[in-house]
Amino acid sequence: MATDNQTRRRLVGYCRVSTDNQKEEGTIELQERALQEYAEANGVDLVRVFTDEAVSGSKDLERRPALSELFSFLETAADVSGVLVFKLDRLARDLYIQEHLIKKLEAIGKVLLSIKEPNLESSDPMRKAFRQFMGIVSELEKAFIAMRLSGGRINKARKGGYAGGAPGLGYKVKNKELTVDEGQAETVRRIFALRKKDGRSLHDIARTLNAENVPTARGGKWYAGTVRYILENAVYSGTLAYSGQSTTRSDLALVMA
Repeated sequence: MATDNQTRRRLVGYCRVSTDNQKEEGTIELQERALQEYAEANGVDLVRVFTDEAVSGSKDLERRPALSELFSFLETAADVSGVLVFKLDRLARDLYIQEHLIKKLEAIGKVLLSIKEPNLESSDPMRKAFRQFMGIVSELEKAFIAMRLSGGRINKARKGGYAGGAPGLGYKVKNKELTVDEGQAETVRRIFALRKKDGRSLHDIARTLNAENVPTARGGKWYAGTVRYILENAVYSGTLAYSGQSTTRSDLALVMA
């Protein structure tokens, strides 16, 4: 094993976990530790590790800033020969995206190494076929998980339950169920009163709330579009809707329909 830094292979690492599947994927820390142990065991200098935490491995690459930063770094790092990942689906679950990213690495003269799937060189047709097969398995697994989650949520919505997602202004999630947040509910009722009773414009309501430092559901500023969203959201009259399913929940109604 080489010990001279001039002859040691230099790699960067990439790690990713998504919000929904951290139990199966392991934490960022576990993946980073595995990369460091691989580097030490194989005489590799791991010069930097890029991490995307709580983001999907789907086709929406714009939501993976560390991956974008990784490629920018590699374009100017002539002494780095490639990227090390814990598992191929950490780079991407979607087979097409996997192949696209591997081709991008090859175009800038870099290789991809996986701890769990060794020998990924695309020059060997059998190894390339294996890599593609593993990508297909990962893609099918993701689709199956999504199908089960969606089916469960639709069934829960059909029964009048909370199907998930961030609660809107005026609500909070308690024991996986949607309940009224009385403090925020007063803001919602006031918006409806300003619009329907006082006839105030959307812009005027937004200006009033901002002047009084009333926060939105996400803690930001009010805009006419934000006010319109509140006024047009059926949940405030007690209607829960998810994926074509809707139920009436009078206990969640903050205003009269």
